[in-house]
Amino acid sequence: MNYFSSSFTLGILGGGQLGKMLLYETRKYDIKTNVLDPSAEAPCRIACDHFEQGDLMDFDTVYAFGKKADVLTFEIEGVNVDALEKLEQEGITVYPSSETLRKIQDKGVQKQFYKEHKIPTSPFKRYKDKYHLNEAIVRKELHYPFVWKSCTGGYDGKGVSIIRDAEDVIPLAEGPCIAEKLIPFKNELAVIVARNPRGEVRTYPVVEMEFHPEANQVEYVICPARIEPKVAEKARAVAKQVSETFEHVGLLAVELFQTEDDEILVNEVAPRPHNSGHYSIEASYTNQFEQHLRAILDLPLGKTDSKVGGIMVNLVGDEAHTGDVKYENIEKIMAMDGVTPHIYGKKQTRPFRKMGHVTIIDEDINQARKVAETVKKTIRVVSE
Repeated sequence: MNYFSSSFTLGILGGGQLGKMLLYETRKYDIKTNVLDPSAEAPCRIACDHFEQGDLMDFDTVYAFGKKADVLTFEIEGVNVDALEKLEQEGITVYPSSETLRKIQDKGVQKQFYKEHKIPTSPFKRYKDKYHLNEAIVRKELHYPFVWKSCTGGYDGKGVSIIRDAEDVIPLAEGPCIAEKLIPFKNELAVIVARNPRGEVRTYPVVEMEFHPEANQVEYVICPARIEPKVAEKARAVAKQVSETFEHVGLLAVELFQTEDDEILVNEVAPRPHNSGHYSIEASYTNQFEQHLRAILDLPLGKTDSKVGGIMVNLVGDEAHTGDVKYENIEKIMAMDGVTPHIYGKKQTRPFRKMGHVTIIDEDINQARKVAETVKKTIRVVSE
């Protein structure tokens, strides 16, 4: 099929910052794009060929949108899977597939999948709702501390809590959930995996993630991770195993724990470009967005090596500010060597909302980390 400068149409469900960065690559290759998003102010609206406003969870909306595409992909997991399945049955190519997405959308199903396929992950139990979770605590079948996760709807630190006592249970959501064993770990790691329909698989270098203690959001992504080569090799092997077991097509971000004994456990996955791969725009031979495009169009996969060390700093809304956004001191960080800001195009800021990111590149990853600290202290996302 001729994808370039033709009538071929790629449909993208979701018009946020991930879709916007994917559109940089479709523009590079002159691939026609349609985007669907609930917000009339979605960042993607300025760069796609055709933009539609609509509910991503509504069957009829997603189905009608998908019928206008030759290949359909998504930048967010919260889409109507029944509509994707119907589109596949009618000949529309959907990558990652509805079958893959069904296994990933529900964290309880996702964890059970790992258990059934002998993929290393932390011990867990599934519960129908908070009532049954409380019953398990009362019967001493479940012991503090543990990690609670909502089976659906969690993102950017929401839907995940460490439960240390009965008081922590009170504010939890009522729906289906899982309780995981709290694993002592050295590092939180991630590996981006690309796989095309022919089964060609490539993994990116392991990254290390540092989290904000209050918001439970990634603050820094460091590539390469500062870990032993044998641990990195094991992490990439586990991520490849996850990809091949899901038989996914596109990008799969595999989040991992490195335990105190240097075991690698799968935390969870995202079947799309991911925050942990943003460093690749400046630092890699093939950035994650171009790679996703190559994978879903069954084109040769690109080289995943890094050209230089890279660190990504998330730009999130200041916790004391809500309203029209202003990027304070952005000129100061732009004067620093190897520093590139990315602004997502969201006009309204609020506490901890992801508004952009900054990439810092340097041949010395430790020097890049020092600059990243300076960047973090300098730029502020505030309201006018």
